[in-house]
Parts: sequence; C-alpha cells; structure tokens
Amino acid sequence: MKRKRIYIAYTGGTIGMKKSSRGYIPAEGFLTQTVVNNAEFNREEMPLFDIHEYCPLIDSSDMTPAHWQLIADDIKNKYQDYDGFVVLHGTDTMAYTAAALSFMFENLTKPVIVTGSQIPLSQLRSDGQVNLLNAMYLAANYPIAEVSLFFNNQLFRGNRATKAHADGFDAFASPNLEPLALSGINIQLIKGQLSPYVENDLQVTPITTQPIGILHLYPGISTEVVKSLVNGSIKALVLLSFGVGNAPQDPEFLTILEQASKRGVIIINLTQCIKGHVNMGGYATGNALLNIGVISGYDMTLEACLTKLHYLLSQNLEVETIRHLMQDNLRGELTR
Repeated sequence: MKRKRIYIAYTGGTIGMKKSSRGYIPAEGFLTQTVVNNAEFNREEMPLFDIHEYCPLIDSSDMTPAHWQLIADDIKNKYQDYDGFVVLHGTDTMAYTAAALSFMFENLTKPVIVTGSQIPLSQLRSDGQVNLLNAMYLAANYPIAEVSLFFNNQLFRGNRATKAHADGFDAFASPNLEPLALSGINIQLIKGQLSPYVENDLQVTPITTQPIGILHLYPGISTEVVKSLVNGSIKALVLLSFGVGNAPQDPEFLTILEQASKRGVIIINLTQCIKGHVNMGGYATGNALLNIGVISGYDMTLEACLTKLHYLLSQNLEVETIRHLMQDNLRGELTR
C-alpha cells in the first residue's frame, strides 16, 4: 500500500525547543533535525512527511487571530498535496487554536491534528515523541476529517478541549465530550468516525480580531466593574456564571446587562464549572438572565465560545443571526 504523506506545520512551542544556558529556547531548524534523525519517525509503518518551520517561531502566549489565519491559509495552500496535517503548537493556547481552526475550515475532508509537548522532543522523558508519532500515525491511518487535538494518548475534538494541567503530561481534557479516539495497545475509536476520502475544495473563512469581553462572576462583584466592561466598545461578552448559569439578582447588575444587550452586545452565559451544561431555566437566578436577552452557551468551553464569536463576528452577519448561530451546533462544539 502506498504510504500516506503528512504535512507538519511547526508553529513554535516547547516541542521543538533546544536546551541552553538560559533554559529552553526556540532554535531554527532544530525540530526538523531532531525528527529526521530519529529512526522511529522513519519506520516503514509511518507515513512520509514534510516539516515546515514557521519563521519566526511563535510562542503560543503570543498567538493572535492573525496567527490562526496564517495556519489556516498554510494548510489550505498545501491541502491538495497531503493526506493529513499535523500542527505543532505550544500548549498554553493550543486549545484556542484548535477551536479556531475548527470553525474556520469549511468542507474539511482530511484530518488536522494539533499537538505539542510539555518537555522538548530532544530531551530525555519527552512526551513529544509519543504525541507527534501518534498524531502522524492517526492522521495517516485513522483519518477523522475534523480538527482535533492529540495529547497523552487521547485524541480530542479540537473545539471541546481545554488545558487542564499546567505541568503534567495529561495537560488537556475534554470535560463534556468523550475523546474521538484513545491510543493504547490498540487504537480505539470512541466518538470519532473514519472519513472516506472525498474530493472537496477546502474553504477558509477569514477571522479578524474582535473586541470581546469576559466577565468572571464572584460573590460581591461590583456593578461598577460590570459597567466599565460593557460600556466600552465590546461587541460580545462572555459571562462566566455560577453553577448551571446563575448570577446575582441585583437589579442594577441586571439592568446594566439588559441595556448592553439592547445596544447589540451579544452576551453568552457559560458556567464556571469545569464540566456541565448551562440551564438558565433551572433557577430563578438563571431565568432572570434569560429574560434580559442573555443567551446560553450550553456546554461549550471558553476556548470554543471565544473563537466561535471571532468566527461569526468576522463575517457580515446581523446581531440576531449571530445570537442564533451561537446557540447552534456548527462543528460539534456544543450539546443542546
């Protein structure tokens, strides 16, 4: 059987860093050299691959929507030449990039897997080799035509993943959706579905930076804080509420949000809880938000909600259309 060909885009991050007297640093060409010289990546069972290192390499803390666009356009330009794509990325904002790409790509018929590592690939005990080997192997042999995130032997839907551990190998979790696949002794498909190859032109919806606020509620939050946030130039506000979507009953607080909603600010209610689903009809404290125009984010991660807002606000859509689409399941990002 003809070996598949995988395109690896190294955007930056720990996986390709080099040890120095100042600690780990990015080094041009080092990742490519490390992979090419590693016999495991060149076994017959592995796909053929090409590595493109971005210049300059991007620290994931510096990622912006412009970088999401850069990655999406890069994949689109190489789309016809490869069977699958692996994006190497720093872990800090990896879930944001995976979620953004999931919305930007239309008619995706090939796998795009985002991965990285907590320890550089060149170092002893690195998780990078396992993560990259598995990502390449899955992209070639278990093609799931969506944007996913591979880490610690789990393949997550890209817009369902969140960084859950700052310094552990189990850095990512998917609280509200089981993994697409598990990589153990055998590859086990869970929620993922293998996709037959289909000729289709990939479309990329451009994303631009949008003014979006995040309000994390806490007991005793000042209405002045809320007012200062929503009275700016924001187009949308993500409200991180208590439990299943509850918020204070303070009339002034509710009035501020209601006035913002009437001005066209899109307000989405997400729970602060790691796992679970917003249900604003469950309690009076949540129902009050529903009555002033706040919409439910259901069980979306913050990363998915923010990038979905960027995706929709970057298009020429009416506010009510965006409110409607934020509550629709566009790429498997929410459960209603």
